[in-house]
Amino acid sequence: MPKIYDNIENYLKSGLITTLESSYRADFCVGYFNLRGWKLLDEQIERFSGEEQCCRLLVGMQRPEEELLRTALARTDEGLMDNPRALALKKEIALSFRQQLTFGLPTAEDEYSLQKLKQQLKQGKIKVKLFLGYPLHAKLYLLYREDKLAPLIAYVGSSNLTMAGLSGQGELNVDVLEQDAAQKLSDWFDNRWNDMWSLDISRELVEILDESWASEKLFLPYYIYLKMAYHLSQEARSGISDYIIPRELREELLPFQANAVSIAARHLDKRGGVLIGDVVGLGKTLTATAIAKLFEETFFTETLIICPKNLTEMWGDYVHRYQLRARVMSISLINKDFVGKTRRYRVVIIDESHNLRNRQGKRYALVREYIEKNESRVILLTATPYNKSYLDISNQLRLFIAEDKDIGIGPERFIESVGGSTEFMARYQYSPHTLLAFEKSDFSEDWQELLKTYMVRRTRTFIKNNYALWDESRKQYYIPFGDGTINYFPERIPKKVQYSFDENDPGDLYVKLYSERVVDTINSLHLARYGLGNYLGPNPRKKPSKEEERIMANLSRAGKRLMGFCRTNLFKRLESSGASFLISLARHVLRNYLFLYALEKDLPFPIGQQESADMDEFLEEDDNAGENYGVAIITEKDKYRQLAEEHYHRCQREKSKYGWISSQLFLPELVRLLEEDVDAILSIINLARHWDPREDRHLNALEKLIAKTHRKEKILVFTQFADTARYLAEQLRSRGIKDLACVTGAVDNPTEYAYRFSPLSNRAKDMYDEI
Repeated sequence: MPKIYDNIENYLKSGLITTLESSYRADFCVGYFNLRGWKLLDEQIERFSGEEQCCRLLVGMQRPEEELLRTALARTDEGLMDNPRALALKKEIALSFRQQLTFGLPTAEDEYSLQKLKQQLKQGKIKVKLFLGYPLHAKLYLLYREDKLAPLIAYVGSSNLTMAGLSGQGELNVDVLEQDAAQKLSDWFDNRWNDMWSLDISRELVEILDESWASEKLFLPYYIYLKMAYHLSQEARSGISDYIIPRELREELLPFQANAVSIAARHLDKRGGVLIGDVVGLGKTLTATAIAKLFEETFFTETLIICPKNLTEMWGDYVHRYQLRARVMSISLINKDFVGKTRRYRVVIIDESHNLRNRQGKRYALVREYIEKNESRVILLTATPYNKSYLDISNQLRLFIAEDKDIGIGPERFIESVGGSTEFMARYQYSPHTLLAFEKSDFSEDWQELLKTYMVRRTRTFIKNNYALWDESRKQYYIPFGDGTINYFPERIPKKVQYSFDENDPGDLYVKLYSERVVDTINSLHLARYGLGNYLGPNPRKKPSKEEERIMANLSRAGKRLMGFCRTNLFKRLESSGASFLISLARHVLRNYLFLYALEKDLPFPIGQQESADMDEFLEEDDNAGENYGVAIITEKDKYRQLAEEHYHRCQREKSKYGWISSQLFLPELVRLLEEDVDAILSIINLARHWDPREDRHLNALEKLIAKTHRKEKILVFTQFADTARYLAEQLRSRGIKDLACVTGAVDNPTEYAYRFSPLSNRAKDMYDEI
């Protein structure tokens, strides 16, 4: 009776080793051959002398999966094997052996056994052939011995020459000791070994092993670095070579812009979206235009461009100049009809995409629904993808990536911190290779890896180091333009503009504003408007409507998060300009009185903009929001009350701009806290109520720079706050400085001012009067 080897009671590995110890040669026929599995039998094969006394290994099914699938699904016979097809199959199967060695972590044991396999192949102790005549799935092990009673022992069954097949998984094999049957199996093997479509692959396996990590050759670390760099840059190199820049843009794009277009186009094609995060001034608009034009010419797409209202004219110019089949839409026009009434655009550009970083907002939801419904590819443009938290990044990516989609990478640092992938899956119940997983991580390294996958971002330093040329005579880097002109990189040399003040001068307003008294007062503010959710009554006099419930939920989220930001923001304004600081304080007082007026008259509060996405922007006291309170440095409470009443009625006339919530839903305590903050802030304003711009040392130092130090040069003055910009413009004009313009977020067409400031570089010399 034959003996059964099922890897449960009897292991095939043990049976083969026992028989090989008394054998002088062997023939194996298997469907699959795992190179690392050879270590189970390599010591026994090492005893063979080679040549005729060797192990002949015939592999029958080691074909690429797609080849097997084609064969299985073929309706008709593909015909006889021929030389070209056989050589092609041999090449593909050799590649599959090479790929085997890329799976799993290399070990010293694997390295030793693979080196031994290579030596045995070279010495002829093992010879390997591929049987290509037809798919061959047989598993046969023949062992030849110097034994008169049983010179040939066969094992036949289901086990491949793999670690799992010989010992790791359940199989069914039997030994064949009856010599007539064993000889017939040997003849069967010889017929296939000698078949014309059995091709020797021993030499190719030696080369594969010799070029793998298992080679005895030592490679310099530099070569390993180069190989890693080659593979890591594969996507960028493919993008540059596979995506052709449109002809009308080829001459205009600088080399670093052209490469950005090609790489970003690959992201857009393969991943459905890309975030272009180049720093300001590197041409994100032109880059996005070129990508859209490339897709238009390659895939016959049309483009929807969503941008802030004050950038629509600029985008219109680009659409006209490059004959782009596109529609430009202000983000402020996106409403409930947007998804249903906007026709399909296969490419969507979202300029200043950080404006859609809050996925709770109505506009965010509408834009995302449109993209998902139309399967649009998305180009996000922003120089500041990250503002307050890492969720700003994932929220923008969610516009074109489903939260549970497998994106191929995970937050490895975070996964490691929770105990590995298995523990992560058990704890969170979703794949670690999703945006949901990244949103759990606070490790910057994880977010950097995510952005590497979806973002194209370069800095001026990167451009200078990788694309600029060196002018030895001027000792300066430059970029050549397509028309032959060159542009030199300016040397950025930070210099401090100092001004002095007397800490002991009781009349110095800056001394007063920077005093400990002011700092303590600001730190002690209740800032109740920033935490309205904390003052909702548990048993309100009226039941809130569904819309009020939505607003209440948003108030709870925004309140605790932004109180600290408000204090920081006030100190930043003080650093920017004393006048801006005082105006901001006055705006706080006025808004407090607006709420006090509503509470006193039992009227609803106007809250934020129409959608919750703008809630925190509203609460940040954004002086670009277009809310013209007519506020100045006012100290009289009666004047504030009057302005608050006027503004409340204006809000009522523009009711659709705001969310409205009944004042009856709030605790009486809110009145006290608002009034205490009013008194505290007015005490600071009173310290500087006699603000005189002529004594403003900040302003005077800036005037000296403009009027004297750099009198014959163009000057750009940057500030974070529109209040500061307007104050500076007004005061500098009053001091006789002409050819001056003030540009804030409230300006309808900031592009016009950029063209007027720099008409030559913007090709607008005949369009506008130069500033």
